[in-house]
Amino acid sequence: MKKAFKAAVLGLALLVGTAHAIELADAKSQGWLGEQRDGYLGLVRSDAPPEVRQLLDQVNRQRTAQFEQIATRNGISVNDAAAVFAREALQRTQPGNYIQGQGGWVKK
Repeated sequence: MKKAFKAAVLGLALLVGTAHAIELADAKSQGWLGEQRDGYLGLVRSDAPPEVRQLLDQVNRQRTAQFEQIATRNGISVNDAAAVFAREALQRTQPGNYIQGQGGWVKK
């Protein structure tokens, strides 16, 4: 079950990462968006343009749906599914992009 769960989370990472690959990568590299510790994207800069905010909302809605499916399939909480994804996403974050640290946003 643990392997199936991890495979599902990695599948989510690939799905979410490719759904908006160019736009998401650009938004991250420009410092608008970053990976939060809870498995969701966060707004790094409050002056982000509307299209970046829209992308943030869209990706987070997709992640929520995937976390719910993974949680149901594996008999775990949505928060647990999100936490596993968060660890993976933080590790995959490109150098120079932002991640959420204990005290706020930091460049990886």
